[in-house]
Amino acid sequence: MISSLVTRASAAALLLGGLSLLFASDVILPGLVPGFPAAAGWLGQLLGAAWLGLAALNWTHRAAVLGGIYGRPVVFANLVTYLIAALALLKPLQGPLASPGLWLLAVPAMVLAIAYGALLFRGPFDLPRDTQPRASSGA
Repeated sequence: MISSLVTRASAAALLLGGLSLLFASDVILPGLVPGFPAAAGWLGQLLGAAWLGLAALNWTHRAAVLGGIYGRPVVFANLVTYLIAALALLKPLQGPLASPGLWLLAVPAMVLAIAYGALLFRGPFDLPRDTQPRASSGA
């Protein structure tokens, strides 16, 4: 099921980013944002905690049918997270001091925003056989 693959990829990306920010935000954030004070690493830890929470939500719903009316809160939470992240990263990427590391955040955010947008507005890409509508016999 494609929604399961999207959810697993999202959980993995959020887990990796969340753990990185939780334990090394004082190193990562000054590398991404020139002039970022290392003493403000707690801000990255808060973001890491939020990403870990969303990763846990995705992991618990990895086998569920998501899209359309199925799992709408999970799909919507992911769509909002990735869409805002992608839009927020576009502005610094256009500047002359854009860090190449920002592309490592922006590209997956854009791809996952599109995937979750398609799941929300189109519905599940494929349904298991036991949940597909059956043709009436007409008898």
